[in-house]
Amino acid sequence: MFGLKAWAVVLCVATALTVPPSAGQAKTITGTASVIDGDTIDIHGIRIRLHAIDAIESRQRCFLPSGKAWNCGRDAAFALANKIGRAPVSCSVRDVDRYGRLVAVCRKDGEDLNAWLVASGWAVAYRRYGRDYIRQENAARKSQRGIWASEFMMPWDWRRR
Repeated sequence: MFGLKAWAVVLCVATALTVPPSAGQAKTITGTASVIDGDTIDIHGIRIRLHAIDAIESRQRCFLPSGKAWNCGRDAAFALANKIGRAPVSCSVRDVDRYGRLVAVCRKDGEDLNAWLVASGWAVAYRRYGRDYIRQENAARKSQRGIWASEFMMPWDWRRR
């Protein structure tokens, strides 16, 4: 059974993980990342949703011009996992989403992974939450990289179906 001091520590840690940082008080989490899906990672047991992007869902499929389906959602997660490898990832927390996940811009060796996913055609700019990655999306679409070489349903529409 927990004593009063133990409960106080648990409460402090839980509060620190659920309250978004205020302006000028950015929180950074760094460590080895496990990829959950194309726009969610886990560092030290903490779920982190990548800010202002929306990747194709893991079970979602895309369709090539020939009509052939491919597992683009699964491939988006694999692409992120391959990009990260075993290198440390550093995430600057921006917010906490309605599911309690931290929302962050994450970097590997200084490179913005959120931007990389969109520029590579593995995710779209999530304009509802930010306009940070529209330029990368436009370039990926124009070059038909990743999902842009296929027909697909926007991830937010796919989740609502």
